Amino acid sequence: MRTKSPSLVLMMFITCLSFSAMAQIDQVLVDKSKRRLYLLEQGETIKTYRIALGKFPQDPKHQEGDQRTPEGDYVLDAINLHSNFYKAFHISYPSAKDIAYAQQHGLNPGGDIHIHGLKNGYQRPPEFIQSFDWTNGCIALTNQEMDELIRLVPVGTPIHITW
Repeated sequence: MRTKSPSLVLMMFITCLSFSAMAQIDQVLVDKSKRRLYLLEQGETIKTYRIALGKFPQDPKHQEGDQRTPEGDYVLDAINLHSNFYKAFHISYPSAKDIAYAQQHGLNPGGDIHIHGLKNGYQRPPEFIQSFDWTNGCIALTNQEMDELIRLVPVGTPIHITW
C-alpha cells in the first residue's frame, strides 16, 4: 500500500485549517428537491452536502408526525451533543407562521427539528444511509459532515429551507 508523503499530509492539514479559519458562514440554504445543504459566506457557496430528509419531503411540514421537513426561514439556535443521533443542530421550527397555520387548521405543528448525524449505533455505511429519505422530518448528514458543520456554522446562523 502506498502512503502519502508527510509534506503532502501537512499541506492538506494546513489547507483544512485555513478553510475553517477563513470561512465565516453567515447562511445555510437547504434545497429539498435537490437533497442539498449549502453553506454560504456573503452569498457565495463555500460547501455543499448531500442530505437525507423526512420520508415525505415534498411540501412543508404542517403537523407533528407528518414526516415532512419544514420549509421557510429559521435559525440554527442550539447544538445537542447528547441526542439519539450523532450530534444535532436545532432548527428554530416552528415559526410564528407555522404556528398560525397549525392553529388555523386545528393541528399541532410539532417541533424538535434538527440537522443531525446518523442514529446512534447504526452500522450501515453513511453512503447507503444518505441514498434515501429516512428521517421523521429532520435533515441528516453523515457523522463526519456533522462534525464539520458544527465547526463551520455558528449558533444563530439563519437557515432557509425550500423545495
